[in-house]
Amino acid sequence: MKVNVNAVNFTVDRKLVDFIQLRMDKLEKYYDKIVSSDVFLKVENTSDKENKIVEVKIHVPGDDFLVKKQCKTFEEAVELSAESLERLLVKRKEKIRTHI
Repeated sequence: MKVNVNAVNFTVDRKLVDFIQLRMDKLEKYYDKIVSSDVFLKVENTSDKENKIVEVKIHVPGDDFLVKKQCKTFEEAVELSAESLERLLVKRKEKIRTHI
């Protein structure tokens, strides 16, 4: 699956990009028709410790899924986003299976 990582107003290191790629690739075992995914990384300028925002947009034929999570670290936010997407993709697969 093609994963586009976009960091807003900062540069992202290679290790984080590799982590995101690995985590997004695991989603294909839940739904194999994923076309691509866009991952947006943002840092909010607040005194709050949970200022890292991750938005993941997944493109599947006929639909797009968008998940937004805010955590202390990007890794934690990516993990939570991926878990939410797993549930969405399983639900989508079940829905399609019932229509066949």
